Amino acid sequence: MYKVIAFSVLLGWALPFAAQGEVVSSANGSAASVSKRLVSFPSRPVPSAGELAQLRVPAVLSLPSNVTGPVPTVVILHGSAGMDSRGPLHAGDLNARGIATLELDMWGARGLAGGAKGRPARVHDTLPDLAGALAYLATQPGVDSHRVGVLGFSWGGVQAVLAASAPISDELQQASGVRPVALAAFYPVCWGYNRVPGYDLKHLAPARLLVLTGAKDQYDDDPSMCTTLVSSLPAEDQARAQVVVYPGAQHGFNGLEAAQEYEDPFLHRGKGGLGRSAPDPAARDASRKAVVAFFTGSLAPTAASGR
Repeated sequence: MYKVIAFSVLLGWALPFAAQGEVVSSANGSAASVSKRLVSFPSRPVPSAGELAQLRVPAVLSLPSNVTGPVPTVVILHGSAGMDSRGPLHAGDLNARGIATLELDMWGARGLAGGAKGRPARVHDTLPDLAGALAYLATQPGVDSHRVGVLGFSWGGVQAVLAASAPISDELQQASGVRPVALAAFYPVCWGYNRVPGYDLKHLAPARLLVLTGAKDQYDDDPSMCTTLVSSLPAEDQARAQVVVYPGAQHGFNGLEAAQEYEDPFLHRGKGGLGRSAPDPAARDASRKAVVAFFTGSLAPTAASGR
């Protein structure tokens, strides 16, 4: 919880859990008024995660102001480093287009510092956080629970891809009553699916999937890895999936933080070692626009009802 409180102070919120107005700017320069508040909700059990203790998950809920009727919402899942610039950047873009966002603080819920040594053992351990978020959104009168998406970065990207698989999507719906209809994953370590036990992507849920990665991402060490993964899906699933590879971009290319080097056992296709994350302004700007286009198209009333 301490991370969310610190995050709220950084954004200038006077009181935890109090709604505050803010003007956000999007990638195309447009601005919109947004109501932000700190919320929390209980995690929900998901069979794929096994038996885990229930947690109280803090999150930032951003609702576009001056929008009539229930709005679509995107759940934002951070990477191993925890909440950083990527969440607010993409949230602002989506809020400016009339899409609410719910950005989770999964490490704050566990008192973890983040990084390769400060995160849960498995991505599956955080699937109950997503199930809890979906159940929470179903209780919000201003949210259209039939138009919910998921956006994840790195760890959160792996989470999003798992949630796009048919079996886990079914589990999330059973746990929460909500099935995400559009999922976008930034650099989700594509080499691991259908290789590492439990990380399967053999059939897509009735949803759309967007994968965005960098050609120089050192987790995959192969710019074609995500394309190969999607190409292994049945033809009807491939029709609902898209991969975008940004030339020259490395892991974390859509953030504002300075470049950094770190060790992670999942780097270099599971061989481990040293890797690098670095911002890439061109890829960041292009991916922000791609994410907006993906969710505005996928969460439009006619698109969502067509699944």
